[in-house]
Amino acid sequence: MPPYVIEPPALVTLPVAGTEARFPVRRVYCIGRNYAAHAIEMGHDPDRDPPFFFQKNPDNLDPSGEFPYPPRSTDVHHEAEMLIALKSGGSDIAVGNALEHVFGYGLSLDMTRRDLQGTAKKMGRPWEIGKAFERSAPCGPVHPVTDVGHPDHGRIALSVNGDLRQEGDLNQMIWKVPEMISYLSEYFTLAAGDIILSGTPAGVGPVAKGDVLEMSIASLGDLTVRVV
Repeated sequence: MPPYVIEPPALVTLPVAGTEARFPVRRVYCIGRNYAAHAIEMGHDPDRDPPFFFQKNPDNLDPSGEFPYPPRSTDVHHEAEMLIALKSGGSDIAVGNALEHVFGYGLSLDMTRRDLQGTAKKMGRPWEIGKAFERSAPCGPVHPVTDVGHPDHGRIALSVNGDLRQEGDLNQMIWKVPEMISYLSEYFTLAAGDIILSGTPAGVGPVAKGDVLEMSIASLGDLTVRVV
């Protein structure tokens, strides 16, 4: 193997629930406005238009349980989401075959610098400055399909300092997991290690240093994150 001119970056991995194994991360895709009520609260029509995705970076995923409040923002919001981890992929995957590519599921937060995202939207610019900053996706372990199946319904909720902020059901997703995988594979070659964040229910709102965020998804357990 030839020498590297700089030290290679560390491989990003997530814990796998109930084991010592790790899930290596390749890419992170996030679907926008995938719950009708959230689309409405963000000022958009919830009709079933074609889905759209943005990306976070693999090293934005953070299972540490802490979220450092980021710089250059005074309006950072929580967005509770289900995480989907792929064990395989391909192009033009049929909806009926899509779940065959899923390794497991987990809990994640799509933390958002809402003020910076809003400015980018107004100027017709990409969202990365509001979405893909350091440690912007606190997450829990990946639960293998062999343990939890394929959750397609069940409560998803998030509380801040004990006050319920977000609540919905996985069955309220406009685009279901097989459809997200199939649609993405029309535009990208999906592969093992890819992560999809499946969108958030209504109730997104600001956080502050010292806040404790408690998220849950039926059958996938809980995730507690402290804002520091």
